[in-house]
Amino acid sequence: MNIGIIGYGRMGKAIEQLALQRGHNISVIVDENNSEDIAEQLKGKVDVAIEFTTPQSGKNNVFDCIEAGIPIVSGTTGWNVVEADMQKICNEKNSTFFYASNFSIGVNIFMDINEKLASLLSDFDSYNASMVETHHIHKLDKPSGTAISLAKGIFKNNDKYVNWELKPVKDIRNLEIESLREGEIIGDHKIIWDSEIDTIEIAHSAKNRTGFALGAVLAAEFVLGKKGFFTMRDLLKL
Repeated sequence: MNIGIIGYGRMGKAIEQLALQRGHNISVIVDENNSEDIAEQLKGKVDVAIEFTTPQSGKNNVFDCIEAGIPIVSGTTGWNVVEADMQKICNEKNSTFFYASNFSIGVNIFMDINEKLASLLSDFDSYNASMVETHHIHKLDKPSGTAISLAKGIFKNNDKYVNWELKPVKDIRNLEIESLREGEIIGDHKIIWDSEIDTIEIAHSAKNRTGFALGAVLAAEFVLGKKGFFTMRDLLKL
């Protein structure tokens, strides 16, 4: 498979390494030095593009590829991805878009556990939820895209919370998220359900970027020959 990489930072380089190990070819690399006319650079040269850039450029990159009919896998967070809207757009354009706020297999299983826990506690109002997410000092968005996805999983399964808010919360209907930026931490997420009787915690800690890169390459393999909008739920059959 011919892969185009959009964004050649730490994730882009990790994706390149994993893709080559899995027998794929990197036919185009787009970085800050050649970021103009991305779709033109990719069209006819790649089977799928993998995009990890910034919130400012990520959305444009995705829509440019969808418009040009280039299948794209994106993990850029910090812009609002509405699944129903993206499915409609992909159907109208007969194109392919795979999005995940986090491509780690472990994180996505963690997200599934998070939803089940929120559902189990939905009838027990004495438990109050909060979240702590910690990333490296270079990460620009707060909270992380993964934290927002985790929060949405709670809202969907527990009507005690309707939105999220960075610590400190002003509205008790909002889930409190504490966002920390420290050192070179890859990504830690902790969900806490606290009551006067006990505390339940679930957590995930990433040791390196390999899991994210592998998930992105697996997503690229998954969408080959498919049309529509996809997420890690489709890939992992959750």
